[in-house]
Order: sequence, then structure tokens, then C-alpha cells
Amino acid sequence: MTWESIPQMVLSAADRFGHAEAVVDGERRWSFTELAERVRRAAGAFAAFGIDRGDRAAVWAPNSAEWIVAAFGLQAAGGVLVPVNTRFKAAEAQDVIRRSGAKAVLVQQGFQGTEYTADVPVLDLKSEFLGSGEPFERPVAGTDIADIIFTSGTTGRPKGALMNHAQTLRLYAEWCDLADLREGDRYLIVNPFFHTFGLKAGLVASLIRGATILPVPVFDVDTVLDLVERERVTMLPGPPTLYHSLLAAKGTRDLSSLRAAVTGAADIPVELIRRVREELPFRSIMTGYGLTEAGTATASRPGDTFEQIATTVGQPCDGVEIRIAGDGEVLVRGYSVMQGYLDDAEATAAAIDPEGWLHTGDLGELDPDGRLRIIGRKKDMFIVGGFNAYPAEIEGFLLEHPAVAQAAVVGVPDERLGQVGRAYVVASAPLTEEALIAWSRERMAGFKVPRSVRFLDALPLNATGKVMKDQLR
Repeated sequence: MTWESIPQMVLSAADRFGHAEAVVDGERRWSFTELAERVRRAAGAFAAFGIDRGDRAAVWAPNSAEWIVAAFGLQAAGGVLVPVNTRFKAAEAQDVIRRSGAKAVLVQQGFQGTEYTADVPVLDLKSEFLGSGEPFERPVAGTDIADIIFTSGTTGRPKGALMNHAQTLRLYAEWCDLADLREGDRYLIVNPFFHTFGLKAGLVASLIRGATILPVPVFDVDTVLDLVERERVTMLPGPPTLYHSLLAAKGTRDLSSLRAAVTGAADIPVELIRRVREELPFRSIMTGYGLTEAGTATASRPGDTFEQIATTVGQPCDGVEIRIAGDGEVLVRGYSVMQGYLDDAEATAAAIDPEGWLHTGDLGELDPDGRLRIIGRKKDMFIVGGFNAYPAEIEGFLLEHPAVAQAAVVGVPDERLGQVGRAYVVASAPLTEEALIAWSRERMAGFKVPRSVRFLDALPLNATGKVMKDQLR
């Protein structure tokens, strides 16, 4: 099945899946036919508002049924979607909305007590706007830009990555196979829609395959468990913490419907993958590596061992090449690499070299079968007396300590060695700096051992849950 554009694919779901459930959000249950009708009416509303082919609009709101209608309605009107991180404060969001050139921003007024304002017209997703148009659909080409997703900004100001319709459809059709997403699956989407995973491995994939979408606006363990039981959820991707919560709840909740898991993180304990597979009903677990600038680049394959799933991020997707540069940086090349950064030729040239390789900023290595292992971030690496120290590796060691709940390691200046490690730790039981350093000395090479430890109540996280190490330094 080949479609020119995302809205063409979305609207065709009415013919392909008809009266099957497309979206379940609270009391609302929409069939694929009804979803397509709502998307067409929203397209008419956007067109009447003044959205023309190539015009942009932002959606700054939590996961909901209306978010889906707004996003695909905008694209069906020929518009370009600019999803805005819900954790952004007003000034950060304004910056992204202004730089994107959005003609309007769609919000959910009152969400978590916030009244959203912007320098462009603000439309409430829960108002009559989305249903106010005449059914409409504008022709869209596969090479047209579909969305501008801004990076999470762990290294300075967020940059907007441009992706077109064709590359998104090709990549996430393959993703459906790799993740074992099936027609009729019930897919609980915890990942935010403003993020590539939630939008593409979530919404786009579900509509390619004919899975029911169950949006979760705010991650809450009890809510997720209630939905899994009540709605017989089969597909449940999420961060490792989600699977820890499921393991803690097993026996007290009916999780028997769960079949497919998808997770990804720099360091997943092998033991967690083994327990998810052996103690929960999941029959497939996929890990992968992706980034805003290239979507999903690698994924594990059926038949991979627990060890391979936990310690690597799998092999390259079809049509995607992975290479390790001389300094250990992971390079990605292929059709899925972004069209560039919005209005930033300099940053684009710095990210994508003349041979088409995207420089990811991640450090990695390939095993003999071509599986990628991520070692850490290039900018996080520090050099202790001539030895390269990788925070992700050291954090992995620290997390093995029974009293360490979370850990982040940064390099700090040292007169003798140039730099040494400092660990920021969230403890789950009483622990002293001396005890943790002594414990570390028995488990890792001297140059890796943190020279100091600072205890925090919580690590500073950005809106996508990554530790903001610049705030620790």
C-alpha cells in the first residue's frame, strides 16, 4: 500500500478499517470512518481560517483525541504541523512558535491549571473550531514538508527538524513490522504526541496498521494499569520505568492482554528485559535508537537475545546506514535523514556532512553482526589524565548499587588530571559519599570512579525526560 502523503493515508483508513475502533479517549469511542470525517471537517476549518499549502500551525497540548484531529486535519489542509513540548514554559514555547512562523497555535486551555497565550491566534482544541469546517482535502505531495519537530534542546536552543510525508510513511510502515504492530491492536500511547515517537511510531503507525489509539495525557501508573485492564491493551511502548511499574503491579492487576513492548534508553539492565519477557505476558520486546533528525535509525530483531536487546539498540532499518567515525561518533545516512533544520543553514551543514552523513553527537560501537551499542553523548565525555570517561557507562555501574535510584555523572575540572567525574545521585536508602566512592573503586577502573558525590532530591530533566547536565555543571 503506497500513499503520497500522511493525510491521504489517514483518510484511507476509513475505507480500510471502517467501523473498527480508531480512538478511545475517556467516554469517546470513534471508528476509523468517524475519525476520517472529523479530520476532513478540521481541514475545512483550517482552510477557512486561512491555512494554505505549506503554512504552519502549532499544537501545544497534551495527548488527546482532539490533538489527533488537529494534527491530521492541518496536514489534510496542506499545512505543516509544529508540535510544541507541553513541558515548555511560556517563553520557551513562544520562541519555538515564533521561529516556526506558525499562523496559529492550538492549545487545551486549563490543562494543569494553565491558560495558554501566544503572539499568534490561540485556538482551543476543546472548542467548536475543529468541527466548524466543511469537509475538505487539499492535494499534498510526498516531498512536501509534513512537520517541524524541535529538538529537546539539551545543547542550547531547540532546532526545528524538517521531515516530509514520504520519508515518514516509509519509515513507520517498516516500524510496524519491526515492533509487531497488528491490525486490531489496542495501543496505549504514553509517549507524548509532540515527540517523534508518539507522533510517528504512535499515531502514524496506528493508522497505517489499523490499531486502536488510546491516548494518555499525563503518565500516571495507576491510570495506565486501569486502561490496560479495562481496554485490553495489547501494545504498550514506554521507558524502562514503565516496565518496572508493570512488574511491581503483576499479580494485583490483569495484564494478560499485553503482547508487544517497545523501549529504548542508553542503558537498560539485561535483568529487566529478562523479567519483562519471563514474568509479564509480552511476547515481543523491541528496543531501538532514534532521533528527531532521522526518526528510528536502528531496531532489534525477532530472535535477538535478552542480552542483545538490553545492551544494543539493534541493527539499521532498511535503507539506513550506520557508521562509526574515527572519534567514535555514530553517523547515520539514508532516506530518513531530515531535510535540514528550519532557517538554519549553518546548523544543517554542521549536522549533515557533504556525503550525507548525519552526525548524531552520540558515541557508539558496532558488534560483529552490525548491532549498534550507544556508549554516551560525545559532548558528555570527559578526559581523566588522558583516559576517555563516558558518563553513561559510569552511571550504569552506579545504578547497580542498591541504594542508588538515579545517577548522572559529569566531568569537573581537576588541577592534576584535567577533569574528574562527579556523580549526582538520587538515593533510595541512606548512603554516604565515602561509601559510594569506596564501592565504586571495587567495580570500575580508577579513572572512571567519581571523585565526589552530590545527593539531590531529583535530577533536573528537560521536557523529554533527559537529564540536563549543563544545569549540574
